[in-house]
Amino acid sequence: MSDVTVIGAGVAGLCVARALLDRGAGVVVVDRHNTAGPHACSWWAGGMLAPFCEGESAEEPVVRLGCEAADWWDAKTGAVQRYGSLVVSPARDKSDLTRFARRTTGYREVSGAEISSLEPDLGDRFAKGLFFESEAHLAPRRALAQLRARLSADGARFEQDDADPVAYAQRGLTVDCRGFQAKADLADLRGVKGEMLVLSCPEVTLTRPVRMLHPRVPLYIVPRGDGIFMLGATMVEGHAGQHVTARALLELLSAAYALNPAFGEAEVLEIGVDSRPAFPDNLPRIRRDGNLIRANGLFRHGFLLAPALARMVAALIFDNEKPEVMDETAA
Repeated sequence: MSDVTVIGAGVAGLCVARALLDRGAGVVVVDRHNTAGPHACSWWAGGMLAPFCEGESAEEPVVRLGCEAADWWDAKTGAVQRYGSLVVSPARDKSDLTRFARRTTGYREVSGAEISSLEPDLGDRFAKGLFFESEAHLAPRRALAQLRARLSADGARFEQDDADPVAYAQRGLTVDCRGFQAKADLADLRGVKGEMLVLSCPEVTLTRPVRMLHPRVPLYIVPRGDGIFMLGATMVEGHAGQHVTARALLELLSAAYALNPAFGEAEVLEIGVDSRPAFPDNLPRIRRDGNLIRANGLFRHGFLLAPALARMVAALIFDNEKPEVMDETAA
């Protein structure tokens, strides 16, 4: 097989490149930027490998396919931290915890004392929670850098070009993994705006991602180590607005303060805004038209679903196996 071109060096593109390289293909990864950075949606990801928690609002395939993610990322980068996920809610919002439990599996209920044992810096603020022990997380920027370095070491080539997938497909097999950048070519792709913060708060220590439920502003906070935390995330339909809104900033910081008042003294290191690419049902799609394969629509599940998406792209190319998320109406 001649080289396969993968357009896009975000989480989808790098995972597809890895899957193809592992099946014996030569791979060229083309991206309009020559380095990773805040221009990519993957840069702002939480990095939670939490399929069961996501099942609270996501479709069944997200849970099932997402269960592949932790082992895949561990094998390809060694960056996975397997400490589970903790879900809590203020006492006044205990009905939200009941609803979350009803819509998910893979957890055990924990008491206030158990919460304090798992995360001492949460103290006695929460009387009850849910512990998803099998879940994991990673630091996305570090994981992508490791994935890219291993791809280069194993023979993948990286080129900088604001590539036209159709033009590349005229020369050979091409996989378009450009995320929301592909909107002009995918009429049913939409952007879902996310707003995130990176905080420095050495006074707080957390071992695992913590989700605090709230009827208006659900919060997740993911430890990055050394007192650094990723805090997110809003979901705003539409591609409008390139900056965080004052309301989002206020509500995210207020929720963090409720989790632990020490976050009131945190330094805001970064504020991130980007558009997650999503199809109408928030599930990804693989579409093929001759030499051009489009793999897109990871929504808020980039690190969770990219390994399964990549596996299916490779199976389509090498085994002519129809992917579970194939869109037959597109070809």
